[in-house]
Amino acid sequence: MLASLLAFGALTSCNKDDSDGLMVIAHDESVYMRNMHEGMAMMEAMPKTGDPDNDYSTMMIMHHQIAIKNSQEELKSGKSAEMKAMAQSIIDKQLAEITQFNAFLAGHPAHAPAVPEFNALQMMNMMQMMKAVDLRPLTGDPDFDFAQLMIDHHQAAVENSDALLKYGRENATKTLAQQIITDQKMEIKMLQDFLLANKKY
Repeated sequence: MLASLLAFGALTSCNKDDSDGLMVIAHDESVYMRNMHEGMAMMEAMPKTGDPDNDYSTMMIMHHQIAIKNSQEELKSGKSAEMKAMAQSIIDKQLAEITQFNAFLAGHPAHAPAVPEFNALQMMNMMQMMKAVDLRPLTGDPDFDFAQLMIDHHQAAVENSDALLKYGRENATKTLAQQIITDQKMEIKMLQDFLLANKKY
């Protein structure tokens, strides 16, 4: 009898813990994740020129477009004033950077020698980003999920910008890369602080 009571108590305790714990949704239910996967498909299909500065610029335009789409969704669905302000800031900065990248590409035809090491590193960073977001337990809370996924998205931008600083040949793209590193490292910290203050477990 005692064993049965202990087993029942353990079962009810477990159910209570489950009901109070982290609630998750399927990734397919998240518009943020759908945007991430659509953007990744575009980046995988991107023709490579072998010129680090051009390929960095082209891929970062696509990468920024993912951040902008997810930030627009946060503005529409989010409740947190802090995260909505972050989303608007991301939109403003990254639209301006897309303009700069397009201007660079318009005046800079790709040239030799090709640097395949950069292309391999750039794609590896993107694959690592997708692995990181696919491992995130999404909650259905737009603010919390926006912050989680944007951390991984920003980290990939930082890593690709680091790669450009190593392999790039043009001052214009190196200056942009350094600015992206500075801004997005700061934003990663802000997003992490938000998650810590609002964690669900």
